Amino acid sequence: MKPKEIQLTLIDKQILKSYSELLEGLKEYLGDGYEIVLHSLESFEHSVINIVNGEHTGRKVGAPITDRALEMLNRLEDKGESNETYFSTNTKGEPLKSTTIAIRGENNRIIGLLCMNYYMNISFNDFIQSFIPNKPKEIQTTRPVTETFASNVDEMILSTLEYVKKEIYEDSSISFSNKNKAIISQLYDKGIFQIKDSVTMIAAQLGISKNTVYLHLRNLQGLENK
Repeated sequence: MKPKEIQLTLIDKQILKSYSELLEGLKEYLGDGYEIVLHSLESFEHSVINIVNGEHTGRKVGAPITDRALEMLNRLEDKGESNETYFSTNTKGEPLKSTTIAIRGENNRIIGLLCMNYYMNISFNDFIQSFIPNKPKEIQTTRPVTETFASNVDEMILSTLEYVKKEIYEDSSISFSNKNKAIISQLYDKGIFQIKDSVTMIAAQLGISKNTVYLHLRNLQGLENK
């Protein structure tokens, strides 16, 4: 069965819009070696609704769907699969490693395609540059971001608490009497207290009452609402 253009619903369009915003973040993370294309199946003639690093294939927003994408769309529909990875070349004959991912909307219909093409001729220097801060100054002034990867929520809370405690206790500008207040403030900023039973766990670990934790939280919320 040949793939057909479809009429997108409002929800379908919202889903594709969310993917469109995703492209910008992927560009920042992956660097210039990746062309990332978002296709809408509402129009094969002008299917590209967003594209980053389009210079690798010479395409812009409004470009048509590719023959390969149409062929793949058939297979994805028939087999109920969601993605396919393959090697290809651009119009200059330069090698690309490509993947096409089906985007499903209402009623599980495929409404779009997210395609990523890695330009394999990119120089090693350009590849490395995508993993280095843009300016030497950033290396000196930007603190590394910490992220806790835990197997369960209790482990995540305790690991985050230990990190924050270490940071606060090493900060000589914070008086000993204000350490717990500062710890609770940082945990609040990190969103830890949105997790169920986190107040009880934090209070026990800090050796203070739940009421004390709640008092600090009320003060922090009051400052936010001013």
